[in-house]
Amino acid sequence: MLEGCTPWPVELQKEYVQKGYWQEIPIGDSFDRAAANFANREAVVKGDIRLTYAELQQKVNRLAFQMLKSGLKPKDRVIFQLANSPEIIYAYFALLKVGIIPVMCLAAHRQHEIEYIAKHTEAKGYIIEGNPDLLKLGIEIRNSVESVEYVFVNGDPGESGITSLAELLEAPVDEGTLADSLAQHKPDPYEVAVFQLSGGTTGMPKVIPRTHNDYLYNSLQGGAYCGFTMYSVYLATTPLAHNFALANPGMQSVILVGGKIVIPTSHSPQDMFAVVEKEKVTFVPAVPAMIVNWVNSPLVKEYDLSSWEVVVNGGAKLNPEVAQRVKPVLGCRLQQVLGMGEGLNTITSLDDADEIVFETVGKPISPGDEIKIVDDDENEVPMGSVGELICRGPYTIRGYYKAAEHNKTAFTAEGYYKTGDMVRMQKDGCLIVEGRKKDLINRGGEKISAEEIENLILGHPLVKNAAAVAMPDPVLGERTCAYVILKEEGKFDLEDLKNFMIQKNIAKFKLPERLEVVKDFPLTSVGKVSKKALREDITEKLKMESQI
Repeated sequence: MLEGCTPWPVELQKEYVQKGYWQEIPIGDSFDRAAANFANREAVVKGDIRLTYAELQQKVNRLAFQMLKSGLKPKDRVIFQLANSPEIIYAYFALLKVGIIPVMCLAAHRQHEIEYIAKHTEAKGYIIEGNPDLLKLGIEIRNSVESVEYVFVNGDPGESGITSLAELLEAPVDEGTLADSLAQHKPDPYEVAVFQLSGGTTGMPKVIPRTHNDYLYNSLQGGAYCGFTMYSVYLATTPLAHNFALANPGMQSVILVGGKIVIPTSHSPQDMFAVVEKEKVTFVPAVPAMIVNWVNSPLVKEYDLSSWEVVVNGGAKLNPEVAQRVKPVLGCRLQQVLGMGEGLNTITSLDDADEIVFETVGKPISPGDEIKIVDDDENEVPMGSVGELICRGPYTIRGYYKAAEHNKTAFTAEGYYKTGDMVRMQKDGCLIVEGRKKDLINRGGEKISAEEIENLILGHPLVKNAAAVAMPDPVLGERTCAYVILKEEGKFDLEDLKNFMIQKNIAKFKLPERLEVVKDFPLTSVGKVSKKALREDITEKLKMESQI
């Protein structure tokens, strides 16, 4: 395995192969198998662009060959910063086919994050979208990071001197030479296929190495839980560079079984409903804010959404009150997923009872998943008690890339990954997420789940988004401060909030003791709400108030 990565123990590798979890083939071979089996079926649609599997395979192969011809080699790393488009699919599978490793960055990343990630991974290349901001960034990264030699753009490179993907795709090529080159550079399935980035709330993202063996299994197993088949039509509403939409389960899961990927040209509820109707979409991934917008849209009744079978919620827990509205309003089933770039994936089943879907994130998708729920000393807690979820298995990494010191605290001595998710298990084996380990508010010994408070606040009709954080208190240690974004300007104070929450019959110690109404939330480098920044904000405000 690539230097800087932690392999699975040899005995586990043998077990995973024996039990059929690992197929010992690279993801590119699985892609070629799908292309052969479904050559004339549509694979990718965006606006007027419609590609069959045969056409997609041709573009993937040509781009893979041209990437090698440009000077990139197997095991080289290439920063990916592409928006949802057919090109991100071409480029992703192209690099995987020849063992070049994509590093999946987000559209919001800028020089601070990209420069760090490029240096940490010793990236050789950088693929960007063709807008002036990113073209400038591409040149800056090439100039500031010694390892970066090649920059490619999806769009017009202008006078930048950067190579366009379209130019590579259109370049003439001898098919025999192409086939020989691809066969010669086929990667080892035990090698790293893709680098994902962690969603940590502090510092720079950690780099997550996913191998061909484990990522292929993750995709196929997750897709099976979601019922993906050759007839599935997947609407790419969330960023394809992110693990959730890429493979957990996502685009890769659909393509490898012959389904269709539809990329919307707009994300407004009206346009989203229109494309579901036009393309007969069956499956839609979403984060809670999207689902809230859809179930609240007055336009939902104007479209034929009868093809829509499933919406899967990921990224954060969906308020049960919102979850209950999915079927009556959208007409489709809801699945809840707890997934992480590091591996473990739990999903509610399509035939689970409503109460399981509304309240839990289901069970692990693989019989090879090993999970424990533990206290701070790594002792297992009693059934039904809250503890930290730790896990290991055939698609959960054994260590972050080039992070030996961090790995000592992020993994147990037995190789379990410490997820930081605080959960409890029901007797049926389904998991209920109670928040993050560092996202518990300790009010005089009473532990308050910030996520629980946020979900309650989100039920208020005036609230658009909410974040609960601990604020320091000289007597109790910590109290709860609620940060709130309102749907529209108006009167909304702490008493209004408390009165609303009291109606939910919660323990009074869980009520927020301070309210901060803001226009937006600070975000981490991977686009999540920065609780760290909010805690620092309220701490500074309290300090200043004490000096008045």
